[in-house]
This record gives sequence, structure tokens and C-alpha cells, in this order.
Amino acid sequence: MDITHYPSLKNRMVVVTGGASGIGETITRAFAANGARIAILDIQAEAGARLASTLSNYTTKVDFYQCDLTDIDALKQAFDRIKAEIGPVAVLVNNAANDRRQDFLDVSAEEFDWMMSVNLRHVFFAAQAVVPGMRELGYGSIINMTSGAWIRGALDMQAYCTAKAAIVGFTNSLARQVGPDRIRVNGIAPGMIITERQRELWYSDESKVEAGRKMQCIPDPVEEIDVARACLFLAADDSKMITKQMLLVNGGTI
Repeated sequence: MDITHYPSLKNRMVVVTGGASGIGETITRAFAANGARIAILDIQAEAGARLASTLSNYTTKVDFYQCDLTDIDALKQAFDRIKAEIGPVAVLVNNAANDRRQDFLDVSAEEFDWMMSVNLRHVFFAAQAVVPGMRELGYGSIINMTSGAWIRGALDMQAYCTAKAAIVGFTNSLARQVGPDRIRVNGIAPGMIITERQRELWYSDESKVEAGRKMQCIPDPVEEIDVARACLFLAADDSKMITKQMLLVNGGTI
């Protein structure tokens, strides 16, 4: 993996939610290549266990904790286990999400609540779970994955955009709250990234991909590794005075 290596990340304890596949998997691999100590939180048991086993062949160790992040009690228990078994978390990457498309007029209260649960609630409570340990360490970095979808006003994504915009407000407020503890809180807003899942569900028509890229200043595809590189920087000491920011990794999408 062709990435920058940050000495400050070696042996640093990192949690990646939704880290077993897609963008999360690439983020996990990037931290492993930097020698970080990693815990993956994901509902996908087979994929998570396989990735953890594969990456533990690096000069670090990766553990997988199966967890339904919409179950806040289970999430809290997972973070308790991580702290007891590995130690306090120094870096949290709140990556897990679901960008389901929905017809606005057909969204039920139950569907709306589920979208908030899978995209927003766990971000709040995962951060709540790691802040005490970061205070013990005297430093920390929380990286919340938001989205370019709410910025450009994506169609059929009102519930998703609501959750992702709320993450920015949460990021700004928490950064102010924990800044005196030298805990940094930032957001990353990826642009159009065509993962295998995205290709299968939303972008089987190549013309949609081409239309999305025409909105970018840089015509090249935005890839998972571009987001992973941003995560590494925001987690490392090289960004020690950067907090309460939202970094757009989108090729300059209008």
C-alpha cells in the first residue's frame, strides 16, 4: 500500500467502526501498514475475522469485535472489552454508515429512526465511550465520517443527509468540549466513491459515474485510499493543532 508512514501512529490504539469492508477496510489496512494497534468493530463476522487475521501478519496486531452498532448497549460493552483487553483508545474512526436511497414521501418514522441509528447514534456514543480513556492518555483523535451528499443536496437521500449533516454539528461541539484535554475531533466528507456495494446498488450505469465525475474539479476517481490517507493524517501528531474541521475528499465537487 503506497501511503505515508507516520511514526506517531506506530503501536497507537485505533478503533475503526465498519472496518471490515469498503472504505472502512481500506482505512483499517492503512493503519495496519503504519504499525498501529487496531480493533475493528463491525457486524460482518466472517469478513471482520478474516481481515483481522490477514492484517495481524504485519508488525502489529488487529482484533475483530463483532458488534451491531445500532445496539448501543452492545456498542458500550464492546468498547469496555477493548479497553480491558487492549487498553485506552487513542484514535477513533467513526466510519460505519448506510447510504440507503429512499423516496422522501414514503419514508416512515420507523425507517427514519433506523437511518439515524445506523448513521448517527453510534457516532455519538462511540465518541462518548472513548473520551474518558483519551483523557487518561492526555491526547486523542476522533475522526467522524460525514458525507458530501448533504452538502450538494443529493436526491432521495434526505434521511441520510440529515444524519450526516448532524455529524458535523456534533463534531464542532465535541471539539470545543474536549479540546482542553488535547483531544481533537474532525470530520471527513468523502465524495463519490464507487465501492463494490455502490456499484451493485446505485452505479451499475456507467453514465451516472461519468456525470458525478463531471462535477469534480479533478476528473480522476475518488478512491477509498484517498479517504484512508486523510484519516492517517488526522490521526497522527502531524495534525496536532487541527480540530473542529471538516475535510472534503471529493476532487473539488461542486
